[in-house]
Amino acid sequence: MIRFYFHPTPNPAKVALFLEEAGLPYEVVPVDTRKGEQHLPAFRAINPNGKLPAIVDVEGGREVRVFDSTAILIYLGEKSGRFMGAPEDRGELLSWLMFIASGIGPYSGQAVHFQRAAPEQLPYAINRYRREAERHYEILDRHLAGRTYIVGNEYTIADMSAWGWIDRANVVLGGDDPLAPYPNLKRWFQSIDARPAVARARKVGSDHAFKQEMDEDAKRAMFPTNYPKVA
Repeated sequence: MIRFYFHPTPNPAKVALFLEEAGLPYEVVPVDTRKGEQHLPAFRAINPNGKLPAIVDVEGGREVRVFDSTAILIYLGEKSGRFMGAPEDRGELLSWLMFIASGIGPYSGQAVHFQRAAPEQLPYAINRYRREAERHYEILDRHLAGRTYIVGNEYTIADMSAWGWIDRANVVLGGDDPLAPYPNLKRWFQSIDARPAVARARKVGSDHAFKQEMDEDAKRAMFPTNYPKVA
């Protein structure tokens, strides 16, 4: 059994998709980041970085904790022996996973923050992160020309990882059809998004009432480094 610490955001969505694709038994443990539950000692003992997702694998009588969505995908892929691609594509798989983890994810997140959450509209920051997000989309779009999947000829954890963020393109880039400038990426996304496991992954955590209000307490919980440390 896997305890899956979850909040309905892109990085946990990747792990939800893997668990549903692989059919691994798991228990959802909601962590409400707008209530600050990611900072509680019990969760920090699982992920010292205070971020979602995280898992604890309790199979075999010992607890194995894994945090960071990319690390979790690799761990679960190796554990199950699924969605890791062909051995000869291992270098490509790791490269694209890190491209998503260090590029698409953080730049998309910062683009959303400065466009939608920052207390001031800072044109330089908005332009910087939005343009970098678009640049990463362009790279992936070019790579997917003539390809069904990101790595090799198989559906892998690289596709799951990218799906988690590309699913939020409307928030990152805005507009009615944000993937229109990226036809290869759009085709790929529609193919992945049509998988039955995606529909199941979208329902993960839907029975929990996560806090929706972005009030002052939520801002302090979500962006604690914006505030002075409390002695």
